[in-house]
Amino acid sequence: MAEAAVELLDRAARRDAALEELRALRVALQAVPLAALRARLGEHHLGALFALLSADDREQVSACVSILERLLQALDPLYVIQNLREELQKGLCHPEDSVKILTIAQVGRIVEDPGAVTEILNSPELLRQIINSIGGEKIAVAKEAIKSLSRIAQTQEGLEALFVSSLLSDLKNVMATSDVVRYRVYELIVEISAVSAESLNYCANSGLIAELIGELTGEDVLVRATCIEMVTSLAHTPQGRQYLAQQGVIDKISNIILGAESDPFSSFYLPGFVKFFGNLAVVDSPQQICERYPVFMEKVFEMAESQDPTMIGVAVDTLGILGSNVEGKQVLQKTRSRFQNLLSKIGHQAKNAPTELRLRCLDAISALLYLPPEQQTEDLLRMTESWFTSLSSQPLELFRSISTQPFPDLHCGALRVFTAIANQPWAQKLMLQSPGFVEYIVDRSVEPDKASKDAKYELVKALNPDAENKPHSVHMREYELDSLLFLNLLAVSLA
Repeated sequence: MAEAAVELLDRAARRDAALEELRALRVALQAVPLAALRARLGEHHLGALFALLSADDREQVSACVSILERLLQALDPLYVIQNLREELQKGLCHPEDSVKILTIAQVGRIVEDPGAVTEILNSPELLRQIINSIGGEKIAVAKEAIKSLSRIAQTQEGLEALFVSSLLSDLKNVMATSDVVRYRVYELIVEISAVSAESLNYCANSGLIAELIGELTGEDVLVRATCIEMVTSLAHTPQGRQYLAQQGVIDKISNIILGAESDPFSSFYLPGFVKFFGNLAVVDSPQQICERYPVFMEKVFEMAESQDPTMIGVAVDTLGILGSNVEGKQVLQKTRSRFQNLLSKIGHQAKNAPTELRLRCLDAISALLYLPPEQQTEDLLRMTESWFTSLSSQPLELFRSISTQPFPDLHCGALRVFTAIANQPWAQKLMLQSPGFVEYIVDRSVEPDKASKDAKYELVKALNPDAENKPHSVHMREYELDSLLFLNLLAVSLA
């Protein structure tokens, strides 16, 4: 196979390979180990294939891109940048997006190599072309450019190249292309800022984070809705949260939520602002965030109690995020009857709402009810039991009825609820006392697809502590017997 591939490569190097031969070469190369390719590959082969990219035949260009993707994998990144720099620059200006993506991906490989990255940093024109690619019409090209620039910024030298040189002006110039491109640059800045405090400082000093925050707190409601997602990503890192707090951004977002009642257009941005605080509470401290920004919790409850499915969905998602750890659960518990009443509504939505909202309710319920074994104190177990009983007059039957419906997503969502409570004694007792429930758990024949079988397996694994010590494939074949034995023993112990 290697000899056949080399023969086809030689034909391509003479530029007399027909399209059929290029297709054959593309297939043949996949069967040749990279080491073998590296030993037989010559610079004339690569030069000829790059030259074939200039043809007007799109099928030929497509075949050559696939061939070059394989061949370049076999080459050391330093070799690529030292010997194919001109070809890479031409590729960035090629009219075909596939060629641009191929080229930018190679730059991404090069900057990850400690011995080759300097060559890229000393090629400002190449970097300038990649920056300009962010403004391309095709999102795939822009995404690849953002990925490569993010990799370049992994080192101080890369940060200086992007933010302490004329390239910063190029970055700002490409932002002026359109609103969409401007948001792409913000996305790049947020990705770079997430790496370290030093990275964030470079981005902040460039003025671009300040521009993003200015748009977030401006008057354009549609722009707010877009920017809040990026600011939420920024808040996922400690340095990002510290920066936002120091700049007063979190207080400003809280004030915007407070004034949303008088804004007829608040529905455009309010969901994103509420999600921001939900995510902030999880990565920081639910209690501190909810105490410092009480408007957040109040707005979540208002949205959950509304009749607007969009607002209900956001509120349910946020409650699930907030209640995914014990501190968040305790914050919700402090609201007492209000949250208990809200759980009844969530249970109703899980049964009667449109499918998408039902799924979101099921996921939130799973997050709210789950307690890791090491955190199962008497108080917390009483709390999750009371929450479960607040969902419906017959909560176990509610989720059992959902789990038997012929819709895989809902079926698995209901099984995840059972899995969330399966290691809690009150839930185990409830399951055992429910007629036919044990038989349902151990019956794999009712599972219509792999996702459902996996969800059922996770339930059995949660019920049976010994399941963790068994290989997944073996236990999947045997879990009916294992779980039946376990549940019978459990029934005896609880009798």
